[in-house]
Amino acid sequence: MKQAIFSNWNFMRFLRLGLGVAIIVQSVIVKEWAMGLLGLLFTAMPVFNIGCCGVNGCATPVKKSTETTKDVTYEEVV
Repeated sequence: MKQAIFSNWNFMRFLRLGLGVAIIVQSVIVKEWAMGLLGLLFTAMPVFNIGCCGVNGCATPVKKSTETTKDVTYEEVV
């Protein structure tokens, strides 16, 4: 688990962490605890590197076609 937390940090992961911390700080200032829980969620996602934007999280598999293409002939109609 430590390896996942301390490896593969990039700009977007730092940005998501910063936004999560900002949400937590703002929720403490205005004493809105429900928003604080949302901030905890947004902070935990980059820390543990989870979410839809992770490694092919939203990617769909590409079908490999085994069929060969046939030559098509066209006839000019006048």
